[in-house]
Amino acid sequence: MVNDLLDPLLLSRWQFGLTTIYHFLFVPLTIGLAVTVAIFQTAWVRTDKAKYLQLTRFFGKIFLINFAMGVVTGIVQEFQFGMNWSDYSRFVGDVFGAPLALEGLLAFFLEATFIGLWIFGWNRLPKKLHLLTIWVAAIGSVLSAYFIIAANAFMQNPVGYQINEVKGRAELTDIWALLTNKVALAAFPHTIFACFMVTAGLIIAAAAWHLYRNQHLETMRPALKFGLWMMVIAGILTVLSGDQLGLAMVETQPMKMAAAEALYTTSTGADASFSIFTLGTPDGVHELFSIRVPYLLSFLSTHTFDGTVEGINDLQAQYTQLYGPGDYTPTIWVTYWAFRWMIGLGMLHVLIAVVGLWMTRKGRQPRWRWMWRVAVWAFPISLAAMIMGWVFTEMGRQPWIVFGLLKTSDAVSPGVTGLDVLISLIVFTVLYGSLAVVEFKLIKKAIQKGPDEPPEQDPETGELKHEATVY
Repeated sequence: MVNDLLDPLLLSRWQFGLTTIYHFLFVPLTIGLAVTVAIFQTAWVRTDKAKYLQLTRFFGKIFLINFAMGVVTGIVQEFQFGMNWSDYSRFVGDVFGAPLALEGLLAFFLEATFIGLWIFGWNRLPKKLHLLTIWVAAIGSVLSAYFIIAANAFMQNPVGYQINEVKGRAELTDIWALLTNKVALAAFPHTIFACFMVTAGLIIAAAAWHLYRNQHLETMRPALKFGLWMMVIAGILTVLSGDQLGLAMVETQPMKMAAAEALYTTSTGADASFSIFTLGTPDGVHELFSIRVPYLLSFLSTHTFDGTVEGINDLQAQYTQLYGPGDYTPTIWVTYWAFRWMIGLGMLHVLIAVVGLWMTRKGRQPRWRWMWRVAVWAFPISLAAMIMGWVFTEMGRQPWIVFGLLKTSDAVSPGVTGLDVLISLIVFTVLYGSLAVVEFKLIKKAIQKGPDEPPEQDPETGELKHEATVY
Protein backbone atom coordinates (compact mmCIF):
# COMPACT_ATOMS: atom_id res chain seq x y z
CA MET A 1 0.00 0.00 0.00
CA VAL A 2 2.81 2.39 0.96
CA ASN A 3 4.70 1.51 -2.22
CA ASP A 4 1.62 2.39 -4.28
CA LEU A 5 1.34 5.75 -2.55
CA LEU A 6 5.04 6.44 -3.18
CA ASP A 7 4.95 5.41 -6.83
CA PRO A 8 7.11 8.05 -8.64
CA LEU A 9 4.98 7.80 -11.79
CA LEU A 10 1.68 8.34 -9.96
CA LEU A 11 3.02 11.19 -7.84
CA SER A 12 4.73 12.85 -10.81
CA ARG A 13 1.49 12.75 -12.76
CA TRP A 14 -0.40 14.26 -9.82
CA GLN A 15 2.21 16.98 -9.37
CA PHE A 16 2.31 17.94 -13.03
CA GLY A 17 -1.47 17.86 -13.27
CA LEU A 18 -1.98 20.05 -10.21
CA THR A 19 0.71 22.60 -11.11
CA THR A 20 -0.53 22.76 -14.70
CA ILE A 21 -4.13 23.33 -13.64
CA TYR A 22 -3.00 25.94 -11.11
CA HIS A 23 -0.94 27.77 -13.74
CA PHE A 24 -3.86 27.58 -16.12
CA LEU A 25 -6.01 29.57 -13.67
CA PHE A 26 -4.10 32.65 -14.84
CA VAL A 27 -3.65 31.93 -18.55
CA PRO A 28 -7.21 32.58 -19.84
CA LEU A 29 -7.50 35.85 -17.92
CA THR A 30 -4.10 37.05 -19.15
CA ILE A 31 -5.08 36.44 -22.79
CA GLY A 32 -8.63 37.74 -22.50
CA LEU A 33 -7.87 40.77 -20.32
CA ALA A 34 -5.01 41.91 -22.57
CA VAL A 35 -7.43 42.10 -25.50
CA THR A 36 -10.17 43.63 -23.32
CA VAL A 37 -7.92 46.39 -22.03
CA ALA A 38 -6.75 47.10 -25.60
CA ILE A 39 -10.38 47.38 -26.76
CA PHE A 40 -11.34 49.79 -23.96
CA GLN A 41 -8.24 51.91 -24.55
CA THR A 42 -9.00 52.01 -28.27
CA ALA A 43 -12.51 53.25 -27.45
CA TRP A 44 -11.01 55.96 -25.23
CA VAL A 45 -8.50 57.10 -27.88
CA ARG A 46 -11.25 57.28 -30.50
CA THR A 47 -13.91 58.99 -28.38
CA ASP A 48 -11.99 60.66 -25.51
CA LYS A 49 -14.82 59.57 -23.18
CA ALA A 50 -13.77 59.33 -19.55
CA LYS A 51 -15.60 56.05 -18.90
CA TYR A 52 -13.41 54.16 -21.37
CA LEU A 53 -10.23 55.50 -19.77
CA GLN A 54 -11.55 54.48 -16.35
CA LEU A 55 -12.36 50.97 -17.62
CA THR A 56 -8.94 50.69 -19.29
CA ARG A 57 -7.12 51.42 -16.06
CA PHE A 58 -9.52 49.40 -13.91
CA PHE A 59 -9.19 46.17 -15.87
CA GLY A 60 -5.54 46.98 -16.57
CA LYS A 61 -4.75 46.63 -12.86
CA ILE A 62 -6.43 43.23 -12.72
CA PHE A 63 -4.60 42.17 -15.88
CA LEU A 64 -1.19 43.07 -14.43
CA ILE A 65 -1.84 41.24 -11.15
CA ASN A 66 -2.87 38.15 -13.06
CA PHE A 67 0.05 38.38 -15.51
CA ALA A 68 2.61 38.53 -12.70
CA MET A 69 1.19 35.44 -11.01
CA GLY A 70 1.04 33.56 -14.30
CA VAL A 71 4.74 34.19 -14.98
CA VAL A 72 5.78 32.83 -11.58
CA THR A 73 3.73 29.65 -11.82
CA GLY A 74 4.64 29.05 -15.47
CA ILE A 75 8.37 29.03 -14.76
CA VAL A 76 7.98 26.42 -12.02
CA GLN A 77 5.83 24.27 -14.29
CA GLU A 78 8.50 24.05 -16.99
CA PHE A 79 11.15 22.98 -14.45
CA GLN A 80 9.26 19.71 -14.02
CA PHE A 81 10.29 18.50 -17.48
CA GLY A 82 13.82 18.20 -16.16
CA MET A 83 12.98 17.15 -12.62
CA ASN A 84 10.26 14.53 -12.99
CA TRP A 85 10.14 13.78 -16.72
CA SER A 86 13.77 13.59 -17.84
CA ASP A 87 13.21 10.52 -20.04
CA TYR A 88 10.45 12.40 -21.83
CA SER A 89 12.70 15.45 -22.27
CA ARG A 90 15.53 13.27 -23.58
CA PHE A 91 13.28 11.47 -26.07
CA VAL A 92 11.33 14.41 -27.54
CA GLY A 93 13.22 17.47 -26.28
CA ASP A 94 14.57 18.24 -29.75
CA VAL A 95 11.01 18.50 -31.07
CA PHE A 96 8.99 19.60 -28.07
CA GLY A 97 11.54 22.25 -27.11
CA ALA A 98 11.30 24.11 -30.44
CA PRO A 99 7.83 25.69 -29.97
CA LEU A 100 8.56 26.29 -26.28
CA ALA A 101 11.74 28.15 -27.26
CA LEU A 102 9.75 30.26 -29.71
CA GLU A 103 7.23 30.97 -26.97
CA GLY A 104 9.90 32.11 -24.53
CA LEU A 105 12.27 33.95 -26.85
CA LEU A 106 9.70 35.52 -29.17
CA ALA A 107 6.16 35.65 -27.83
CA PHE A 108 6.81 36.05 -24.09
CA PHE A 109 9.55 38.66 -24.49
CA LEU A 110 7.35 40.53 -26.95
CA GLU A 111 4.49 40.46 -24.47
CA ALA A 112 6.59 41.37 -21.42
CA THR A 113 8.50 44.18 -23.18
CA PHE A 114 5.39 45.93 -24.45
CA ILE A 115 3.56 45.46 -21.16
CA GLY A 116 6.45 47.38 -19.59
CA LEU A 117 6.15 50.11 -22.21
CA TRP A 118 2.41 50.27 -21.57
CA ILE A 119 2.85 50.54 -17.79
CA PHE A 120 5.45 53.31 -17.90
CA GLY A 121 4.25 54.98 -21.09
CA TRP A 122 1.22 56.81 -19.70
CA ASN A 123 1.66 60.54 -20.49
CA ARG A 124 5.15 59.76 -21.80
CA LEU A 125 4.23 58.27 -25.16
CA PRO A 126 1.81 59.76 -27.70
CA LYS A 127 -1.69 58.37 -27.13
CA LYS A 128 -1.80 56.29 -30.31
CA LEU A 129 1.70 54.93 -29.82
CA HIS A 130 0.86 54.06 -26.23
CA LEU A 131 -2.27 52.30 -27.48
CA LEU A 132 -0.12 50.28 -29.87
CA THR A 133 1.93 48.93 -26.95
CA ILE A 134 -1.06 47.19 -25.33
CA TRP A 135 -2.19 45.76 -28.67
CA VAL A 136 1.29 44.33 -29.29
CA ALA A 137 1.27 42.89 -25.76
CA ALA A 138 -2.12 41.30 -26.47
CA ILE A 139 -0.82 39.83 -29.74
CA GLY A 140 2.19 38.50 -27.84
CA SER A 141 -0.05 36.73 -25.32
CA VAL A 142 -2.03 35.09 -28.13
CA LEU A 143 1.18 34.05 -29.93
CA SER A 144 2.48 32.61 -26.68
CA ALA A 145 -0.66 30.49 -26.42
CA TYR A 146 -0.24 29.23 -29.98
CA PHE A 147 3.32 28.03 -29.49
CA ILE A 148 2.36 26.18 -26.30
CA ILE A 149 -0.66 24.61 -28.01
CA ALA A 150 1.61 23.57 -30.90
CA ALA A 151 3.91 21.83 -28.41
CA ASN A 152 0.97 20.07 -26.80
CA ALA A 153 -0.44 19.14 -30.23
CA PHE A 154 2.75 17.19 -30.94
CA MET A 155 1.92 15.04 -27.91
CA GLN A 156 -1.55 14.41 -29.35
CA ASN A 157 -0.52 13.99 -33.00
CA PRO A 158 3.27 13.74 -33.49
CA VAL A 159 4.41 15.24 -36.83
CA GLY A 160 7.54 16.83 -38.27
CA TYR A 161 10.03 14.41 -36.72
CA GLN A 162 12.07 11.30 -37.35
CA ILE A 163 13.38 8.68 -34.92
CA ASN A 164 17.15 8.55 -34.53
CA GLU A 165 17.67 4.85 -33.85
CA VAL A 166 21.27 5.36 -32.74
CA LYS A 167 20.47 8.00 -30.12
CA GLY A 168 17.05 6.54 -29.36
CA ARG A 169 15.12 9.79 -29.59
CA ALA A 170 12.85 11.84 -31.83
CA GLU A 171 14.49 14.66 -33.80
CA LEU A 172 12.86 17.64 -35.49
CA THR A 173 12.83 17.53 -39.29
CA ASP A 174 10.09 20.00 -40.24
CA ILE A 175 9.33 22.97 -37.98
CA TRP A 176 6.55 24.12 -40.32
CA ALA A 177 4.77 20.76 -40.07
CA LEU A 178 5.08 21.00 -36.29
CA LEU A 179 3.62 24.51 -36.15
CA THR A 180 0.79 23.69 -38.59
CA ASN A 181 -0.21 20.45 -36.92
CA LYS A 182 -3.93 19.89 -37.65
CA VAL A 183 -4.59 19.42 -33.93
CA ALA A 184 -2.91 22.76 -33.12
CA LEU A 185 -4.85 24.57 -35.85
CA ALA A 186 -8.11 23.21 -34.43
CA ALA A 187 -7.26 23.56 -30.72
CA PHE A 188 -5.97 27.14 -30.93
CA PRO A 189 -9.22 28.99 -31.79
CA HIS A 190 -11.17 26.73 -29.43
CA THR A 191 -8.82 27.63 -26.58
CA ILE A 192 -8.70 31.37 -27.33
CA PHE A 193 -12.48 31.71 -27.56
CA ALA A 194 -12.80 29.84 -24.28
CA CYS A 195 -10.31 32.31 -22.75
CA PHE A 196 -12.62 35.12 -23.79
CA MET A 197 -15.50 33.32 -22.05
CA VAL A 198 -13.50 33.21 -18.80
CA THR A 199 -12.61 36.88 -19.13
CA ALA A 200 -16.22 37.77 -19.89
CA GLY A 201 -17.20 36.00 -16.67
CA LEU A 202 -14.82 38.19 -14.68
CA ILE A 203 -16.06 41.38 -16.35
CA ILE A 204 -19.69 40.42 -15.68
CA ALA A 205 -18.91 39.58 -12.04
CA ALA A 206 -17.01 42.83 -11.41
CA ALA A 207 -19.72 44.96 -13.03
CA ALA A 208 -22.53 43.12 -11.25
CA TRP A 209 -20.81 43.56 -7.87
CA HIS A 210 -20.87 47.36 -8.26
CA LEU A 211 -24.29 47.58 -9.91
CA TYR A 212 -25.73 45.49 -7.08
CA ARG A 213 -24.55 48.29 -4.77
CA ASN A 214 -25.72 51.00 -7.18
CA GLN A 215 -22.24 52.52 -7.59
CA HIS A 216 -19.99 53.46 -10.54
CA LEU A 217 -23.02 53.27 -12.82
CA GLU A 218 -21.47 55.24 -15.69
CA THR A 219 -18.65 52.72 -16.11
CA MET A 220 -20.16 49.47 -14.89
CA ARG A 221 -23.28 49.52 -17.05
CA PRO A 222 -21.29 49.51 -20.32
CA ALA A 223 -18.83 47.03 -18.79
CA LEU A 224 -21.69 44.67 -17.98
CA LYS A 225 -23.10 44.89 -21.51
CA PHE A 226 -19.64 44.32 -22.96
CA GLY A 227 -19.11 41.26 -20.76
CA LEU A 228 -22.52 39.76 -21.53
CA TRP A 229 -22.11 40.11 -25.29
CA MET A 230 -18.54 38.86 -25.07
CA MET A 231 -19.75 35.74 -23.26
CA VAL A 232 -22.47 34.96 -25.80
CA ILE A 233 -20.33 35.58 -28.89
CA ALA A 234 -17.29 33.76 -27.48
CA GLY A 235 -19.53 30.90 -26.36
CA ILE A 236 -20.93 30.42 -29.87
CA LEU A 237 -17.44 30.55 -31.40
CA THR A 238 -16.16 28.09 -28.79
CA VAL A 239 -18.83 25.58 -29.81
CA LEU A 240 -18.12 25.99 -33.53
CA SER A 241 -14.35 25.67 -33.06
CA GLY A 242 -14.88 22.75 -30.68
CA ASP A 243 -16.72 20.95 -33.46
CA GLN A 244 -13.64 21.25 -35.70
CA LEU A 245 -11.39 20.10 -32.87
CA GLY A 246 -13.63 17.07 -32.44
CA LEU A 247 -13.18 16.12 -36.09
CA ALA A 248 -9.39 16.41 -35.74
CA MET A 249 -9.54 14.31 -32.58
CA VAL A 250 -11.52 11.54 -34.30
CA GLU A 251 -8.98 11.46 -37.13
CA THR A 252 -5.86 11.43 -34.96
CA GLN A 253 -7.04 9.84 -31.66
CA PRO A 254 -10.22 7.82 -32.21
CA MET A 255 -9.80 6.18 -28.79
CA LYS A 256 -10.29 9.57 -27.14
CA MET A 257 -13.67 10.09 -28.83
CA ALA A 258 -14.73 6.55 -27.92
CA ALA A 259 -13.68 7.20 -24.32
CA ALA A 260 -15.60 10.50 -24.29
CA GLU A 261 -18.80 8.54 -24.96
CA ALA A 262 -17.76 5.32 -23.16
CA LEU A 263 -18.55 3.63 -26.47
CA TYR A 264 -17.27 0.05 -26.25
CA THR A 265 -18.78 -1.32 -29.44
CA THR A 266 -18.29 0.22 -32.89
CA SER A 267 -21.58 1.85 -33.86
CA THR A 268 -23.20 3.43 -36.90
CA GLY A 269 -26.06 5.86 -37.45
CA ALA A 270 -28.75 5.84 -34.77
CA ASP A 271 -26.72 3.42 -32.65
CA ALA A 272 -23.92 6.00 -32.51
CA SER A 273 -25.92 8.11 -30.08
CA PHE A 274 -24.65 10.68 -27.60
CA SER A 275 -25.56 10.06 -23.98
CA ILE A 276 -26.42 13.07 -21.86
CA PHE A 277 -26.24 10.92 -18.74
CA THR A 278 -25.44 7.24 -18.22
CA LEU A 279 -25.22 4.80 -15.33
CA GLY A 280 -23.60 1.46 -16.00
CA THR A 281 -20.80 -0.97 -15.18
CA PRO A 282 -17.21 0.22 -15.74
CA ASP A 283 -16.63 -2.32 -18.52
CA GLY A 284 -19.61 -1.01 -20.49
CA VAL A 285 -21.26 -4.41 -20.62
CA HIS A 286 -24.35 -3.47 -18.62
CA GLU A 287 -26.09 -0.12 -18.99
CA LEU A 288 -28.49 0.57 -16.12
CA PHE A 289 -29.89 3.92 -17.21
CA SER A 290 -29.16 6.37 -20.00
CA ILE A 291 -30.52 9.53 -21.63
CA ARG A 292 -29.43 9.49 -25.27
CA VAL A 293 -29.69 11.59 -28.42
CA PRO A 294 -29.75 9.29 -31.48
CA TYR A 295 -27.32 9.98 -34.34
CA LEU A 296 -25.59 12.82 -32.44
CA LEU A 297 -22.28 11.03 -31.79
CA SER A 298 -22.19 9.97 -35.43
CA PHE A 299 -22.73 13.57 -36.52
CA LEU A 300 -20.15 14.98 -34.11
CA SER A 301 -17.56 12.42 -35.25
CA THR A 302 -18.15 12.39 -39.01
CA HIS A 303 -20.58 15.25 -39.82
CA THR A 304 -22.95 12.65 -41.24
CA PHE A 305 -25.88 10.92 -39.58
CA ASP A 306 -24.90 7.47 -40.84
CA GLY A 307 -21.16 7.63 -40.02
CA THR A 308 -19.33 4.90 -38.15
CA VAL A 309 -17.71 5.57 -34.77
CA GLU A 310 -15.11 3.05 -33.63
CA GLY A 311 -15.59 1.53 -30.21
CA ILE A 312 -13.12 1.00 -27.37
CA ASN A 313 -12.95 -2.79 -27.74
CA ASP A 314 -12.14 -2.69 -31.46
CA LEU A 315 -9.57 0.07 -31.00
CA GLN A 316 -7.96 -1.81 -28.13
CA ALA A 317 -7.56 -4.83 -30.43
CA GLN A 318 -6.07 -2.64 -33.19
CA TYR A 319 -3.60 -0.96 -30.84
CA THR A 320 -2.54 -4.28 -29.33
CA GLN A 321 -1.73 -5.56 -32.79
CA LEU A 322 0.05 -2.33 -33.74
CA TYR A 323 1.93 -1.48 -30.54
CA GLY A 324 2.12 -4.81 -28.73
CA PRO A 325 0.43 -6.16 -25.58
CA GLY A 326 -0.94 -3.61 -23.13
CA ASP A 327 -3.99 -1.65 -22.04
CA TYR A 328 -4.51 1.30 -24.39
CA THR A 329 -7.77 2.48 -22.80
CA PRO A 330 -7.82 5.72 -20.78
CA THR A 331 -9.72 5.99 -17.50
CA ILE A 332 -13.23 5.98 -18.94
CA TRP A 333 -15.16 7.58 -16.09
CA VAL A 334 -12.74 10.53 -16.08
CA THR A 335 -12.96 11.17 -19.84
CA TYR A 336 -16.72 10.56 -19.94
CA TRP A 337 -17.60 13.01 -17.18
CA ALA A 338 -14.90 15.60 -17.94
CA PHE A 339 -16.27 15.86 -21.48
CA ARG A 340 -19.80 16.45 -20.21
CA TRP A 341 -18.82 18.87 -17.47
CA MET A 342 -16.86 20.86 -20.03
CA ILE A 343 -19.87 21.15 -22.33
CA GLY A 344 -22.46 21.58 -19.59
CA LEU A 345 -20.64 24.28 -17.62
CA GLY A 346 -19.82 26.26 -20.75
CA MET A 347 -23.43 26.18 -21.95
CA LEU A 348 -24.66 27.15 -18.50
CA HIS A 349 -22.52 30.29 -18.42
CA VAL A 350 -23.69 31.30 -21.90
CA LEU A 351 -27.29 30.77 -20.78
CA ILE A 352 -26.73 33.02 -17.77
CA ALA A 353 -25.34 35.71 -20.11
CA VAL A 354 -28.34 35.42 -22.46
CA VAL A 355 -30.70 35.87 -19.50
CA GLY A 356 -28.58 38.82 -18.37
CA LEU A 357 -28.89 40.49 -21.77
CA TRP A 358 -32.65 40.05 -21.67
CA MET A 359 -32.97 41.40 -18.13
CA THR A 360 -30.82 44.47 -18.91
CA ARG A 361 -32.26 45.28 -22.35
CA LYS A 362 -32.97 48.95 -23.11
CA GLY A 363 -31.28 50.12 -19.92
CA ARG A 364 -33.39 48.00 -17.56
CA GLN A 365 -32.08 46.92 -14.16
CA PRO A 366 -33.03 43.50 -12.70
CA ARG A 367 -35.50 43.98 -9.85
CA TRP A 368 -34.51 40.79 -8.08
CA ARG A 369 -31.25 41.40 -6.27
CA TRP A 370 -30.40 37.68 -6.21
CA MET A 371 -29.73 37.97 -9.95
CA TRP A 372 -26.74 40.17 -9.24
CA ARG A 373 -25.45 37.52 -6.87
CA VAL A 374 -25.79 34.87 -9.58
CA ALA A 375 -23.79 37.05 -11.97
CA VAL A 376 -21.01 37.46 -9.39
CA TRP A 377 -20.81 33.85 -8.24
CA ALA A 378 -21.06 32.47 -11.78
CA PHE A 379 -17.56 33.75 -12.63
CA PRO A 380 -15.73 30.41 -12.05
CA ILE A 381 -18.09 28.43 -14.30
CA SER A 382 -16.28 29.02 -17.60
CA LEU A 383 -12.92 28.57 -15.90
CA ALA A 384 -14.07 25.21 -14.53
CA ALA A 385 -15.27 24.27 -18.03
CA MET A 386 -11.82 25.04 -19.47
CA ILE A 387 -10.10 22.99 -16.79
CA MET A 388 -12.43 20.08 -17.48
CA GLY A 389 -11.55 20.40 -21.17
CA TRP A 390 -7.84 20.10 -20.44
CA VAL A 391 -8.43 17.17 -18.07
CA PHE A 392 -10.30 15.43 -20.90
CA THR A 393 -7.59 16.29 -23.45
CA GLU A 394 -4.71 14.99 -21.34
CA MET A 395 -6.39 12.03 -19.64
CA GLY A 396 -7.97 10.93 -22.92
CA ARG A 397 -4.47 10.54 -24.42
CA GLN A 398 -3.39 7.99 -21.80
CA PRO A 399 -1.50 5.67 -21.61
CA TRP A 400 0.54 7.75 -24.05
CA ILE A 401 2.49 10.88 -23.20
CA VAL A 402 3.27 11.20 -26.93
CA PHE A 403 0.58 9.33 -28.82
CA GLY A 404 1.95 6.21 -30.51
CA LEU A 405 5.56 7.02 -29.61
CA LEU A 406 6.14 7.14 -25.88
CA LYS A 407 4.07 5.83 -22.97
CA THR A 408 3.70 7.91 -19.83
CA SER A 409 5.18 5.09 -17.77
CA ASP A 410 8.39 5.30 -19.85
CA ALA A 411 8.76 9.07 -19.54
CA VAL A 412 9.28 9.57 -15.81
CA SER A 413 12.75 10.37 -14.45
CA PRO A 414 14.49 7.09 -13.51
CA GLY A 415 16.55 8.57 -10.68
CA VAL A 416 13.68 10.27 -8.85
CA THR A 417 12.12 8.47 -5.89
CA GLY A 418 8.52 8.65 -4.80
CA LEU A 419 9.58 10.40 -1.59
CA ASP A 420 11.38 13.10 -3.62
CA VAL A 421 8.27 13.77 -5.65
CA LEU A 422 6.01 13.67 -2.58
CA ILE A 423 8.11 16.29 -0.78
CA SER A 424 8.13 18.62 -3.81
CA LEU A 425 4.39 18.01 -4.29
CA ILE A 426 3.68 19.06 -0.71
CA VAL A 427 5.95 22.12 -1.02
CA PHE A 428 4.32 23.17 -4.31
CA THR A 429 0.85 22.68 -2.87
CA VAL A 430 1.57 24.83 0.18
CA LEU A 431 3.36 27.49 -1.88
CA TYR A 432 0.71 27.63 -4.57
CA GLY A 433 -2.04 27.66 -1.98
CA SER A 434 -0.44 30.73 -0.38
CA LEU A 435 -0.04 32.42 -3.77
CA ALA A 436 -3.68 31.67 -4.55
CA VAL A 437 -4.77 33.50 -1.40
CA VAL A 438 -2.58 36.49 -2.30
CA GLU A 439 -3.87 36.54 -5.90
CA PHE A 440 -7.51 36.32 -4.82
CA LYS A 441 -7.14 39.10 -2.26
CA LEU A 442 -5.34 41.43 -4.67
CA ILE A 443 -7.91 40.97 -7.43
CA LYS A 444 -10.80 41.20 -4.97
CA LYS A 445 -9.38 44.43 -3.54
CA ALA A 446 -8.90 45.91 -7.02
CA ILE A 447 -12.46 45.01 -8.05
CA GLN A 448 -14.05 46.28 -4.84
CA LYS A 449 -12.13 49.56 -5.07
CA GLY A 450 -13.66 50.11 -8.48
CA PRO A 451 -12.58 52.50 -11.23
CA ASP A 452 -10.66 55.67 -10.42
CA GLU A 453 -12.52 58.95 -10.34
CA PRO A 454 -13.14 60.44 -13.82
CA PRO A 455 -10.21 62.62 -14.92
CA GLU A 456 -10.55 66.35 -15.36
CA GLN A 457 -10.67 67.94 -18.80
CA ASP A 458 -7.83 70.20 -19.93
CA PRO A 459 -9.47 73.60 -20.55
CA GLU A 460 -7.02 74.45 -23.35
CA THR A 461 -6.93 71.23 -25.38
CA GLY A 462 -10.24 69.70 -24.28
CA GLU A 463 -8.47 66.38 -23.67
CA LEU A 464 -8.81 64.38 -20.47
CA LYS A 465 -6.01 64.83 -17.96
CA HIS A 466 -4.84 61.68 -16.20
CA GLU A 467 -1.98 60.85 -13.90
CA ALA A 468 1.06 58.97 -15.21
CA THR A 469 0.67 56.54 -12.34
CA VAL A 470 2.69 53.31 -12.35
CA TYR A 471 0.42 50.44 -11.41
